[in-house]
Amino acid sequence: MTQPPVVQIDALSKRYGDLLALDSVSLEIRAGEIFALLGPNGAGKTTLIGCISGLVIPTSGRATVMGWDTQREYRKTRQLVGLVPQEINFDPFFNVEETLRIQAGYFGVRLEESRLEEILKALDLEQKRRAGARELSGGMKRRLLIGKALVHAPRVLFLDEPTAGVDVRLRRDLWSYVRRLRERGTTIVLTTHYLEEAQELADRVGLIDRGKLLLVEEKSALMERLGRRTLRIRLSERIDRLPGSLAERGAVLREGGRSLEVTQAKGEELGPVLELVLQEGLGVRDLETRTTDLEEIYVGLIGASAREAPP
Repeated sequence: MTQPPVVQIDALSKRYGDLLALDSVSLEIRAGEIFALLGPNGAGKTTLIGCISGLVIPTSGRATVMGWDTQREYRKTRQLVGLVPQEINFDPFFNVEETLRIQAGYFGVRLEESRLEEILKALDLEQKRRAGARELSGGMKRRLLIGKALVHAPRVLFLDEPTAGVDVRLRRDLWSYVRRLRERGTTIVLTTHYLEEAQELADRVGLIDRGKLLLVEEKSALMERLGRRTLRIRLSERIDRLPGSLAERGAVLREGGRSLEVTQAKGEELGPVLELVLQEGLGVRDLETRTTDLEEIYVGLIGASAREAPP
């Protein structure tokens, strides 16, 4: 039996004066998935998260979390949601432990020692437990924000640029922790400008631009549908002209005739290209293949959206 969506968004719009920040967005987020919401700055990602978490009042439309209306039943839905905002938003006069315990108190939760230690360990803040928030580096402050969002064990966790300013090692540690949260049943909505992060973590991808939701698709299906594969063949000897049979396959000369490249759909076989190379009597020194990543697909989609937008 199919589970009902954890988050249901129906024709949600938000207008700030003449600016239409969200334009009739409809979306379902499934239980236990990692959903990556991608888009350029100003696309509407943070506004959409604000509407779902009850921090922004939509102009029209409706959003629910676990069936509860985010506007009429704000107290209930806020208990179900954890939010890691882009901005640093904690009192600098408390230490790390105090900050987490105070945050739990806002939700009527007594933070058990075992739960506190789990969060500190997961975020590599054990050694900073008694440190004042003002003493933390930018990356540590970002970790503390994530800890604050987790103290009440939310069913849905919104991560709005969670690893901005975080070093590579910690970013990968956080990826591992996000996966563990998903395994425990937490539904995660991620916005990020690190497309590698979305490619690594997401089950599904949504693309938003200028307030409009352009697509929602399984990540693997999206990469299979729009992904391309490039074969570069380094030749034993330089050639001045590309044989016609290879030109018909879309091959192009590179490196002054010392190599040739063929780009084709990800699912197409590369064997026929190699056969043509050998049939033309060309010697092969080396082969290299490269597959389109999510970042290249994203750039292409956003570029297409910009070209189709009215002036």
